[in-house]
Amino acid sequence: MIRRLLVANRGEIARRVFATCRALGVETVAVHSDADAAAPFVAEADQAVRLPGNTPAETYLRVEKILDAARRSGADAVHPGYGFLAENAEFAAAVTDAGLTWVGPPAKVIAAMGEKLAAKALLAEAGVPMLPSWTDTDEISDFPVLVKAAAGGGGRGMRIVRDAGELAEAVASARREAAAAFGDGTVFIERYVERGRHVEVQILGDAHGRVVSIGDRDCSIQRRHQKIVEEAPAVVPERVRTALHEAAVAAGRAVDYLGAGTVEFLLAPNGEFFFLEMNTRLQVEHPVTELCTGLDLVGLQLLVAEGEPLPATLPGSTGHAIEVRLCAEDAAASWRPATGTLHRFTVPGVASEFGALAAPGLRLDSGVVAGSTVGVHYDSMLAKLVAWGRTRAEATRLLATALSRAELHGVTTNRDLLVRVLRSPAFAAVEIDTGFLDRHAEVFAPLLPADRLPLATLAAALASAAGRRADARVLAGLPSGWRNVPAVPQVTRFTGPDGEIEVRYRLDRTGGLAEWSADPDPDPGAAEPSAADPAVALIEATPGRVVLDVDGVRCAYRVHRVGSAVFVDGPDGPASLAELPRFPLPTAELAAGSLLAPLPGAVTRVHVQVGQRVTAGDPLLTLEAMKLEHPVLAPTDGVVAELPVPAGGQVRTGAVLAVVNPEEDP
Repeated sequence: MIRRLLVANRGEIARRVFATCRALGVETVAVHSDADAAAPFVAEADQAVRLPGNTPAETYLRVEKILDAARRSGADAVHPGYGFLAENAEFAAAVTDAGLTWVGPPAKVIAAMGEKLAAKALLAEAGVPMLPSWTDTDEISDFPVLVKAAAGGGGRGMRIVRDAGELAEAVASARREAAAAFGDGTVFIERYVERGRHVEVQILGDAHGRVVSIGDRDCSIQRRHQKIVEEAPAVVPERVRTALHEAAVAAGRAVDYLGAGTVEFLLAPNGEFFFLEMNTRLQVEHPVTELCTGLDLVGLQLLVAEGEPLPATLPGSTGHAIEVRLCAEDAAASWRPATGTLHRFTVPGVASEFGALAAPGLRLDSGVVAGSTVGVHYDSMLAKLVAWGRTRAEATRLLATALSRAELHGVTTNRDLLVRVLRSPAFAAVEIDTGFLDRHAEVFAPLLPADRLPLATLAAALASAAGRRADARVLAGLPSGWRNVPAVPQVTRFTGPDGEIEVRYRLDRTGGLAEWSADPDPDPGAAEPSAADPAVALIEATPGRVVLDVDGVRCAYRVHRVGSAVFVDGPDGPASLAELPRFPLPTAELAAGSLLAPLPGAVTRVHVQVGQRVTAGDPLLTLEAMKLEHPVLAPTDGVVAELPVPAGGQVRTGAVLAVVNPEEDP
């Protein structure tokens, strides 16, 4: 039996495996980079071994360092998690050769399924339906097609191509991204199915020759070919479900599968389906299957690794589960990754972390806690929030409500988009496919409507004033902003999502709100409320809570201040603000048309030259950060004036990447 298990992964993945180990009495060992030294998963392990360095290539991808950590910690087994080395056949073989128990399929199975072209040929012989594919671009005459990495997954190295003229650049870009992510730039091309759904089947195999399917999942809502919303079971006709499970089991039997794996399919609108790939590991979205079946899939992995047979009978699926991936990124800015410190990370109503639910409710699988630092070295996913309900509608409502009420302060996330997806009529009607986000631009809007932002800024201003009164060392009994000329309003200025906004308010002698206005284009002469501002009465104002009566409706706002940053969570949605100083210090001005690096990274390519005329939207350069390529586009028509960073150059957040002088109107 396994006594001490080393998890060759990090974050939420490691914490998930540790949770099962604690329940089974298995000791745990974490490995960690320098960047992860203070991460929650390191603190939770019974032992932890440092891997010097920060990047995956220096740490989590170094087989010899992982094996040395296992030796030094006395681990007798290794679990690869579901990333980094999880699908690395050489790593699996090295672990076995070192005399350790490998929690996963044998190296030969990983190798067979890791080379996607060979896997397609092998499984086609087993009767699994396949899409046509090519390796020679000259053979392609029918579009659209999909360029895919031959090694690895997770959406990296994938590009949709709708025109022959775009194919060469798409292949080159996919090769670069695949090489950076997997160390192998080999790509191939498949026919692209419009409005296809991504449906997958969970399989398990044991050392006694048994391969079974355990539930199915729909993972169609994706960004950049990476899943962000997953649910179980998939909403499909029963005849299709039966055929999917039969094909998945046939795929597993064809390779003598052992352990937990996932067979992924593309489901066409007409009910036909085609093999995409087999992931020889546990999937990120496995919690939805666990909640619907009551099974612990990590526990079953350990059972199989110890040579035990799978249980004779396995439960079917009950109810419906939906999972969302909460990521540190700005969805409205082309999914730009975000970094920073999570000053607050609170999700209301969570009934379980990494485990089963006894009744409809919420499960949180998180790699972060309040105070965690989100850096640039790893994937942007922070946590998974999962809801299980008796029906799909119940699970959807539970999940959307909890997400909308969560306090996520300090790092930009995709929370607003996830809530809008869950609340969209199309999602409710199961009108979903891999192009969902391309067709529904409305889900990219922030939860907080623009006309309700003034109320959030008023709450922030009143909370800040209450905080100053609470911290006052003298004359603390005076009302905030008291003066001999009561008609002069208090003025607080913030920067918000759309720029600067100025809040002007005046309290009467009883502490009530006599007047207020919030102006996104401040005018020092405007003291009266604008016609657009609703009638507001102040009910309560403390440093952390403001209650307003807005046109007869009482609204409570939670306010959290960290330095000049002010986070407001209200009934209409969240707002992240920064209070501006009354007397700002002079700062150096950037040249007009400067484009700044949104986060640290490397400039991989420069597409233009100084003096070149560009059109708004033209690519200027490509920045690689958090494992993905991010194009930097011209914001306007103009002429490239400066390109201070050459290809290969490293940049920090805020560095000038390019300067484009806009064309002047004739």
